[in-house]
Amino acid sequence: MNSVRKQGELGNFLRSRRARIRPEDVGFASGSGQRRVPGLRREELAHLAGVSVDYYMRLEQGRNHSVSDAVLGAVADALRLNQDERDHLFRLARPHNVAGKTLDGDGARPEIQQLLDWISAPALVMGRRMDVLAWNRPACGLITDFGRLPARERNLPRLHLLDTTIGGRYPDRDMVAREVVGQLRIAAGVVPDDPELWELVDELKAGSVEFRHHWTQHTVRTKAYGLKRIDHPELGSLTLSYEITRFPQDTELSLLVYTAAPGTPEDKALQSLAA
Repeated sequence: MNSVRKQGELGNFLRSRRARIRPEDVGFASGSGQRRVPGLRREELAHLAGVSVDYYMRLEQGRNHSVSDAVLGAVADALRLNQDERDHLFRLARPHNVAGKTLDGDGARPEIQQLLDWISAPALVMGRRMDVLAWNRPACGLITDFGRLPARERNLPRLHLLDTTIGGRYPDRDMVAREVVGQLRIAAGVVPDDPELWELVDELKAGSVEFRHHWTQHTVRTKAYGLKRIDHPELGSLTLSYEITRFPQDTELSLLVYTAAPGTPEDKALQSLAA
């Protein structure tokens, strides 16, 4: 992302968060008939954060690279940001040195593949763009045979939101899109100058209504655990738990594992994939 695009991301994010706060909820008269846009005005947000209007405007325009942690924290408090959104604000407001970052295409260490082969549950390793870099046999049985796909197509957002066959297995399509947007927004804040990331984003915006909606809303979310519903063509309707963790020495990579409670139909289905 060039500097102009990055500045635009910061401004768009701050404006989206101002727009969702009702003035009357923070002590201002609503004056709905006199407001051209929903939410807080810049002057009101600056007042709540304890900074001058000019200072806040320069921040929203991406022209204040020396902004302190205290001011960013005050702005985050005034905007009522959750932890994911607060972290995202700090990443967008700070210049990043991304030299030496490992790109998704570099793959995973052989030892990581050995780990996956020892795991009996469906498991895979993703890069920051959610490219699938390594996987085990149960993961192929649950999702798709990644080895038969070209490297570019081994990408969970593309598979879930653009591939009609695989994407059709996920009935909670809007939730999937929201999670994908949340992860890619975080990736954009960490490594803003990744052209392949922005190519992926443009492709998803063109091909998925749900993705486009949540991208416009600047959804930010860390996906760490939860439940995923999958309508498998052979195993039937499954509700699986998932856990995502990172490797301390390979911070670009994350491990995704699907599990099920012992004795449940889902547990038996996963055992059949491992057999």
